[in-house]
Amino acid sequence: MATVKINGMTCGHCVSAVTKALTEITGISNVSVNLEKGEATYNEDSPVAIEKIKGVISGIGFEVG
Repeated sequence: MATVKINGMTCGHCVSAVTKALTEITGISNVSVNLEKGEATYNEDSPVAIEKIKGVISGIGFEVG
């Protein structure tokens, strides 16, 4: 399981948006976003470049920290 810190999440809608965006990346499954910790955990079923994950997260208005 991998973890990525996410800055800028403030509510349940933010959690839903990040969960949806990460779930749509090919190779990622079992996404769990924790608002209080400001992070997302996920499984990589196949290798996914961190740059791709950062790009998807920043594309929906958040920042990987």
